[in-house]
Amino acid sequence: MFKTVLMIEKALSDADVELVTTLHGEEKVSFVVLMQPRGRQDELLRALDDVALGHLDKAVHEHDDADSPTLASESLEHSLRHLRRAGAEATGLVIEQDPLEQLRSVVERHAADEVLVLTSPHFVEEFFHRDWASQARHKVGVPVLKLFARDS
Repeated sequence: MFKTVLMIEKALSDADVELVTTLHGEEKVSFVVLMQPRGRQDELLRALDDVALGHLDKAVHEHDDADSPTLASESLEHSLRHLRRAGAEATGLVIEQDPLEQLRSVVERHAADEVLVLTSPHFVEEFFHRDWASQARHKVGVPVLKLFARDS
């Protein structure tokens, strides 16, 4: 069985579940999902990304969408249910602080084969290599693949 640590920032869509569960063909996959909601600490970066993508209305209302701990837990449970329904084993947890250190620990504890970072585009962070995938490549001893989340 292939062991994957999946980092997400919002609930998985049907398209996301299909993407991550079919990456390895017919091989069974076990997921440990780490839900790291985007908090107020990177609100400015998200607003700049929205402007870069031409989503000015989102940039203005960015602070209205801050994930609460309850919403993060619900999003995680939703994602785990969808992964299980697709035939994968899935466990997970919401990460409040220091996501990269917790990622390293989870990879080691579960002897993961890879890390998938499923995220929306974050151009400013990516340009400066401050996005999760870029930073994770220096923290974990397994391949890190960055995928962009999709709407259904």
